[in-house]
Amino acid sequence: MENIAYISMDEKRVKLLIVQSRNGRFRILEEVENSYDLTNDIVKDCLFSPKSKNDLLKVLNIYRYTIETFKVGKMIAVASNIIVKARNYRGFLDEIYTNTGMNFLISGEDEVVKNIYLSCMAKIDASKGYILNIGSYCTYILKFNRRNVVEYNTISLGFANLSAMEGSFDDKVALFKKELKKCSIIKNHEEDIVVGCGPCFIDIARVAKKLTRYPLDIDNNYALTSAAVGKVVEFATNLDAAKVKKIKGLGDEGAESINGGLAIVSAVFDTIKLEEVCISTANALEGVVLSNLVGTANEKYSDMLQNSLDSLYEFRKEGLAINSQVYEMAILLFKQLKVVHKLPRVYVKPLKIAAYMYDCGKFISFTENQKHAYYTILNSNIAGASQKDILLAALACSCQNLDNFNLSEVMKYKEILTDEDVDAVRKMGVLVNLAVNLNASRKNVINDIICDILGDSIIMKTVVSSDPSFEIIQAMKASEDFRKIFKKSLQII
Repeated sequence: MENIAYISMDEKRVKLLIVQSRNGRFRILEEVENSYDLTNDIVKDCLFSPKSKNDLLKVLNIYRYTIETFKVGKMIAVASNIIVKARNYRGFLDEIYTNTGMNFLISGEDEVVKNIYLSCMAKIDASKGYILNIGSYCTYILKFNRRNVVEYNTISLGFANLSAMEGSFDDKVALFKKELKKCSIIKNHEEDIVVGCGPCFIDIARVAKKLTRYPLDIDNNYALTSAAVGKVVEFATNLDAAKVKKIKGLGDEGAESINGGLAIVSAVFDTIKLEEVCISTANALEGVVLSNLVGTANEKYSDMLQNSLDSLYEFRKEGLAINSQVYEMAILLFKQLKVVHKLPRVYVKPLKIAAYMYDCGKFISFTENQKHAYYTILNSNIAGASQKDILLAALACSCQNLDNFNLSEVMKYKEILTDEDVDAVRKMGVLVNLAVNLNASRKNVINDIICDILGDSIIMKTVVSSDPSFEIIQAMKASEDFRKIFKKSLQII
């Protein structure tokens, strides 16, 4: 296990990310970002001014103290290739190294594209499609297939420089359309998933969720539809920058990302005739982190959901952790009791999440931990599952104790959940509770379960490696909930 510091610098911000790495996985220990604007220095004057250099050095020296506090073993610093437009950039990078020990490497286009792709593939489960990354001063369009970037195009328009241009919103849309139509990727566009990443996609999606009253506050894997983009255009294009900044949830560059970024997004939707874009919280810096791990998650793990769950528990698991055993038992019960619960396979993924994360509420408090599991799962940034799957898992995990089921709370999500879903979360909650108790001794005593369904009763026969008395006693505590939900009595032998 080691702590690694990543520092990134571009024309808009300098960011520090400190992660802890173990077994090819990582967790974030600290994240600090400071914004500034070097547009005049880099784009117009082509020189770093003395004031800009002093301001940046001051921030980087502060970051250096933070790095020392976290006892970082390795430091990786990357700079956007836009800074090479400043004629004195080499001297400035040498000055940074002399003062802070940070040796900044310039990221070329190929490197940026690779990092964007790696980060996206760690968050969105797709074998082929397109990635649209809107940055401050350029837009990358990537085509990928079978975990490889097949082709990419770069457009020298981003949300910042497009926002700064004179002209109406429609003029900016037309300008980006003109550049977009020159791209070879667009000319050969296929009907595959389109992933949108970058701050403006996230900002636009957040506004869209407010306008459409979408009940989940999750950014990753949100489906931004053409109709929702139309509502954002209608709402935001009539607002001045000061009012846009007041919209809750937008980043520091909300005004620019909504103005220039919305023009880009509108142009893409209209030109390609898209129905929706899948939002990703991916970013190039996370790609740098992934590329420096020993074996990236992208190459090492084929099951994105399992990798995501394992990553969540890598730094929290104890020697007696039974998360995988509970999951396997829950799936076994799901199969054995299929004629009783009558749930289709679409519920296997949320059941997997709920069972694997059965104890996640304990990270908050042991008391009423099943209740805490609900918002813990919703805010765990799980990859490899839809937002609906994550919501179902959160509700099911809390329903390990059926007293936690609150219909008025569930009704907040009536636009997402069906009546079958509402019924399913209680059934899955009981199955998870049973699976947990059938592993009560944490010694993997029960190897298999065989269920005999006899009218109004179910006899659950255990195949064991040692005495299962404790497991049976604990599991029978769930018999009353089992009867309430499945309308059958339960006997375990």
